[in-house]
This record gives sequence, C-alpha cells and structure tokens, in this order.
Amino acid sequence: MAFCGKCGSAVNEGVAFCSNCGAAVGAAAPPPPPYAAPPQYQPYPAPSGTSGLQENVAGLLCYVLGWLTGIIFLLIDKRPFVRFHAAQSIVVFGGLTVLRIALGVIFAGSWYYGFGILYGLVFGLFTLVWLAAWIILMVMAYQGRQFEVPLAAGLARSIAGSLK
Repeated sequence: MAFCGKCGSAVNEGVAFCSNCGAAVGAAAPPPPPYAAPPQYQPYPAPSGTSGLQENVAGLLCYVLGWLTGIIFLLIDKRPFVRFHAAQSIVVFGGLTVLRIALGVIFAGSWYYGFGILYGLVFGLFTLVWLAAWIILMVMAYQGRQFEVPLAAGLARSIAGSLK
C-alpha cells in the first residue's frame, strides 16, 4: 500500500491524487511512526532523614495543623530549617492551645454572671492572634525565612537542637 507524500494517509495503488488532501501521488512517503510510549518517570530518591519535600514547603507544612504537624515533621525530618519550624510550631500553637483551654476554664461561668460580652471579646481577640500567627508563620517559612517568634524561638531552638 502506498502513502501520500504530503499528508501521510494511505492511498490505493494506481491512483494519481490523494483522496484526503488532493496532492499528486508521487513517491510514496513512509507511514507515520507508531505511537511511542513516553519515557517512564524515575523520581530521584529522597535523601535519608528528610520528608522528600523542599525545605520551604516542609517548613510551611509544619504550621498547617498547628502543633500536630509540628510533631510529625520534628520526628520525620532532620534538616535544621524544618526542625526549627516544626519545634516553633509546637511551642507557639501548643502554648496557644493551653492558653485557650485555660481561658475557657476561667470564663466557663461567665455567661451566668453576665460577662458574656467580655467572653466574646477575649475569644475574638484570641482567635485573631491565632489566625495572624498561623498565616505569618506559614508565609515566612514558605519564603525560606527563619522567622523567630520572640518568646518561642529560644525554646524552639533548644527543642530542635536537642533531638538530633
């Protein structure tokens, strides 16, 4: 069977023009190559003692679920940048969790004693601080900065350094 020299479609023997594109059939063009499978993806092996992520992405993920992801990354990743952010996540958001529980205990009876507005203001402010810290720490970690929270950074450095 012959093939069109212009479009590569099959033409019958003895035909002067291609039925697909109308070009004159001269010397037969070779058939199009069969579909070649793409090369198989071979990932680079992750270095031992890492989570397999880039440092800035792993640093960001340390803060996603607060102290919980901090604990996870502190245990699985050995890079100093990631360990610092994991430890800082544990200290900052663990401390905020303890503080929130303590405030809940203190203000437990506030509805009964007429302090409902004070309760709402305190927890509203607390939620804003939590949200601002969460966003700022994730952005700074993703940018590759080792942003240090003033009261928590020293304790975070000692935690990150002591678990080597």
